[in-house]
Amino acid sequence: MSNFDFIEMKIPAKAEFVGVIRLSLSGIANRMGFSYDDIEDLKIAVSEAITNAVTHAYQGQENGEITIGFGVYENRLEVMVADNGESFKLNEVKDEIGPFEETESVESLREGGFGLFLIEALMDKVQINNNQGVIVWMTKYVNEVEVDLDDDQISSRS
Repeated sequence: MSNFDFIEMKIPAKAEFVGVIRLSLSGIANRMGFSYDDIEDLKIAVSEAITNAVTHAYQGQENGEITIGFGVYENRLEVMVADNGESFKLNEVKDEIGPFEETESVESLREGGFGLFLIEALMDKVQINNNQGVIVWMTKYVNEVEVDLDDDQISSRS
């Protein structure tokens, strides 16, 4: 695994804190050299993931937390949104996470998961772990060239 910086933030599961994460995300992505359009896509996708958690994870609970992790690599940004509020044990999460398959029932992830389709359209890679709470793991490559080492192929996004 290549070197990377990891930034973790926790927010109350309330809609008014989404803007704090959007600002942080903008700063991180801008520093990494993402284009304006890519930064906008990132902000929409991450906002959707957080809003989904705010809306569905803690119905009627006042003290829910959402943890957001940013994995800053040379060629990509990985963003994790977890609604169980726990810190990321990165290796454990990566081992358990799988690709989001459109064939899966969105209801099995959570009601009202239309945001997942939007997230998938805006990001280069989306993976989901719903063992305890839901973790949405989103990857966006800098320069829109995706190098997928798992498949050993290089493809350009149009």
